[in-house]
Amino acid sequence: MKIGILITGHPPEELAGNGRYDAYFKRLLGDDTFTYQTWSVVDGEMPQGVHDADGWLITGSRHGAYEPHPWIPPLEGFIRDCFAAKVPMIGVCFGHQIIAQAMGGKVEKYDKGWSVGHVEYDIEGQKMTINAWHQDQVTAKPDAAKTIGSSDFCAHAALLYDDIFWTIQPHPEYGHDFIEGLLRYRGKGIVPDDQIAKARARLELPLDSRKIADQMIAFFKKERA
Repeated sequence: MKIGILITGHPPEELAGNGRYDAYFKRLLGDDTFTYQTWSVVDGEMPQGVHDADGWLITGSRHGAYEPHPWIPPLEGFIRDCFAAKVPMIGVCFGHQIIAQAMGGKVEKYDKGWSVGHVEYDIEGQKMTINAWHQDQVTAKPDAAKTIGSSDFCAHAALLYDDIFWTIQPHPEYGHDFIEGLLRYRGKGIVPDDQIAKARARLELPLDSRKIADQMIAFFKKERA
């Protein structure tokens, strides 16, 4: 099965040593689990059509879904075309947000601030801890979506769209090393100091990234009519 990865942002320069964001997802899902092809949408690369891959994954980004970048409207159109053609898609963080926006939901800079580091979510009735790094979030879900995950901070942390799209706000692809780097190079002056301290104190706690990865793999491999 071929998965197309749509890159919508790049890691901070100080953390670029681990590769682009497509490399993070290949490591998460497994280099041998699927074949992969990458399009750097943030740099103006778009697939020719929705059937260029058997399934799609949209990465995170430092950009806001509501910002006026020239690559966002074509990406939204591509998302809607995938849904119409019933081509499976997964979105993570920005991917979660841009899919919701494209499908009629609302994404905003959340007035209660940031969620960073080790966070507990309820995902389909299971308690899971996953790394987060976001202020934007989906504040109103699309009519086509069902909320399947939430936290105390994020009401729509995971969404399912008719078994065609599966999206999640936190970052299963981020290990504690990457979060530590974000805290060091991007947090100061943006994220409140007490939140940074709390996130640093939780850097050694276990994560359920493997469970989320297994769910993502199963979603892509699921037989569909």
